[in-house]
Amino acid sequence: MAQSNKWQDVTLAAAGILQATALVDQLARTGFIPSDAYSCSINSLFQTNPTDTLSVYGELADMRLGLETLRDLLRSSRQLQNDTVRYSAGILHLQGRLRKRKDMLQVISSRIGTATSQAQHFGPTHDNVVANLADIYSDTLSRFRFRIQVAGDPSYLQQQRVANQVRALLLAAIRSAMLWRQVGGSRLQILLHRKKLLAETERLLQQIPL
Repeated sequence: MAQSNKWQDVTLAAAGILQATALVDQLARTGFIPSDAYSCSINSLFQTNPTDTLSVYGELADMRLGLETLRDLLRSSRQLQNDTVRYSAGILHLQGRLRKRKDMLQVISSRIGTATSQAQHFGPTHDNVVANLADIYSDTLSRFRFRIQVAGDPSYLQQQRVANQVRALLLAAIRSAMLWRQVGGSRLQILLHRKKLLAETERLLQQIPL
């Protein structure tokens, strides 16, 4: 990727994680998610050779949910404890396991390549494409002993469509976690540079038209 603003890159990737996990939380509790944010997260999986970090996600406006979630997390004087934060912590843990498994990374990369061709034909959020992405997650990341336990309304979570969307979004969160590490993100950075990250998050939100 081209050289760009490090803090912008880290902030966008962190927002990418939180957007996908916030959507998982909304979907599990209500069965509904905003289409723009959902399309943004799913489509990020198919950006395998981006020119910069923003191009992974497309329009900044489509990142509003993730940026607002990140802003609220950074503004909190005490550690927030909610499902979105719990899922995000789990994603970072899984990504740490995944990066040690080159064989699994190769499988994921190859299968996303196949899904990319499918997405070009049907569209990235078509049920067939999302089901394919869900299968990638189930066949790889779900094999780790540590698993993300999604809480919500069983009447939604038991629907195959919703279950597929949840798994596809968790895969999108993993993609953002990999990007976050790649551009220099770390847990220590969140502790030491909280104000810097918050300022960058607010700057990006101000660029989004109301």
